[in-house]
Amino acid sequence: MLRDVRHTISDGLLGFATSTGDGLHVKIGVSPITADTPIVITGSMTAARIKEALGLSPLADAAMTSVQFGANRLFCIPVSASTPGSTGEVTHQGSGGGSLTVEGSPTNAFSVIVKITGQGGLNTAAFAVSIDGGFSYTDEITVPVSGAYEITGTGLTLKFAEAAEAEQKPSSFLAGDTYTFQTVAPTMTNGDVLAAIEKLRNFNQEFEFVHIVGGSALALWQAVSTAQKELMDIYHKPAFFLLEAAYPEDSGDLTNWALRMEADRKKIRSTDLQVVAGWGRLVMLDGKTQIVNLAALVSGLYAKASVQTSIGKTRAEAGFSIEKTQLQELLPAAMDNSIIELLDVAGYLTFREYDGLDYFYVYHAKMMCPDGSDYRYAEDVRPRNKIIRETRKEGLLLLGDDIDLEDVQGELEAKAKFLAVPLDRMVDNQEISAYEITVPEGQEQTILEDETMHVTIRYQSRGYIREIEVDLGRAPATT
Repeated sequence: MLRDVRHTISDGLLGFATSTGDGLHVKIGVSPITADTPIVITGSMTAARIKEALGLSPLADAAMTSVQFGANRLFCIPVSASTPGSTGEVTHQGSGGGSLTVEGSPTNAFSVIVKITGQGGLNTAAFAVSIDGGFSYTDEITVPVSGAYEITGTGLTLKFAEAAEAEQKPSSFLAGDTYTFQTVAPTMTNGDVLAAIEKLRNFNQEFEFVHIVGGSALALWQAVSTAQKELMDIYHKPAFFLLEAAYPEDSGDLTNWALRMEADRKKIRSTDLQVVAGWGRLVMLDGKTQIVNLAALVSGLYAKASVQTSIGKTRAEAGFSIEKTQLQELLPAAMDNSIIELLDVAGYLTFREYDGLDYFYVYHAKMMCPDGSDYRYAEDVRPRNKIIRETRKEGLLLLGDDIDLEDVQGELEAKAKFLAVPLDRMVDNQEISAYEITVPEGQEQTILEDETMHVTIRYQSRGYIREIEVDLGRAPATT
């Protein structure tokens, strides 16, 4: 090769951060869609596009809500539910002599209205269908000659039947008549959830937390707590799990229910488990109104919050105030301050209003940690897990390095400085306040015997204002 002027490109000199997984999460939920790998949902997707990707399903609803409240990217694992959905009784309003029945297994909770728009029998009458309680309707459809009409994507088939008497058949279905019914969404068993979590073992994308879509109870919380520990200890994936408490069966006096929730909470001791005990009437991304557990909303708030930030922050510019045009009310109506306080003290994530402010807020992002834990809130857990993720990346680059046995302490201390790089960045970003890395002395023998380098990291988190006390009094008159 002839000699010339040659250039070598050096990259990475500006110190830009690499991907950290901050705010990214995985959703596990019921869906009719099958996929070998998690489905990526982005914040730029419309409601229609998300439904196309995930089907008309609880998983799609949760993904839409997370996008609506701040998620720019998330991974969805669709689960074929072991427990099928169910369909309620059809109610007919009007004087038409025909009838309507429903077959199939619903893919989600639907509020179905079949509105007759044109009089007649089979092949002549016309109708429109709403699956969202009347918020939107299909275009006008002619009643099929077979009487069977499949509502696309719902798993449901309508069966129209004409009046039994021949003279009544032309008026079997009269304009203005309606047929309404409700469906119950299919649900996952605990086994379904755990099988989906197993798929994360070999998932090569970084993520911060996992949202399990759908109401759950103590047995699943305990099982997920075990799975989370395995995911972290064996597969090196530090992530917390976000679960939804089941809606109270009796929405009257909630005291006994809250006490049972408190008793269940005492059987969980995990800093990486969070259970949302808050529900509301939410205006969804597609415009329909639905009563939901607010965990998907919480997922969206985490997605746009830096790891040290409390999503219960009340400053409007922080972006965590939830407008009442989006969240119309908190439910059940009996969830007063005394119940919220009981749940909060027990360790559940709850929502509340403040007199003098016009929005709804996350009260405290509590974790189901043991008594005396240093990691009581999500804003304690998220920086810790980020430190684990980022220092592990640096530590992996040290594996196989050789050590001068004449100066073991000095060489180990030099190696440990590599672990400081992401910690310096976290200090600069105000994710933690300070840190200290030390290499315990006396490792000459351990390096020879088990070839393990021991390092101690201690960090100082950010501080938080949870309550304010004001000493107020009248000042004496000045002379």
